[in-house]
Amino acid sequence: MTAETWDDINEHVKAEWKAETTPFERVYEIVEQTHEGQSAAEIAERALVSEPTARRHCNALVNTGFAETEADGQTTLYKRNTDRILMSRIRELREEADRDTLLGGIKQMKAEIRRYEDRYDVVSPEELAQRLSADETEGWSDLSKWRTIRENLAIAQAALAYDDASQQLAA
Repeated sequence: MTAETWDDINEHVKAEWKAETTPFERVYEIVEQTHEGQSAAEIAERALVSEPTARRHCNALVNTGFAETEADGQTTLYKRNTDRILMSRIRELREEADRDTLLGGIKQMKAEIRRYEDRYDVVSPEELAQRLSADETEGWSDLSKWRTIRENLAIAQAALAYDDASQQLAA
């Protein structure tokens, strides 16, 4: 397959996405994926809308609390609101898992973290990163997994604490 064919496929997918969604839906999807702030122009390009349209929809998302802004000189950057995303993940986990499942998952993740600590004789992924050489692919892979487990553990613990607090308030 030639590069030209791939360009045609990408253009086809973009055209299909544009035809099946509204400008607001496309801006929402782009902002939802945005961890680092992006300008309205960058979001507009990715969402296949004009810059004023992107800015208008980004501001609406900021007003609802879904997105947040940061300044980069004279440019306003938009990104998803990390607190809102975190609370959504905690709520989803609470709805999907009962207390025993959460406790079991927390226990398992703590055991996995202890295995990484013992295997590499370090107490954190950051310490491991300082010790790894560039060619240690297994170590870097483990580092990535460890960070993900640590993030998931924090979310599971927060979901458990949220559940406890909700039950206390309801009593």
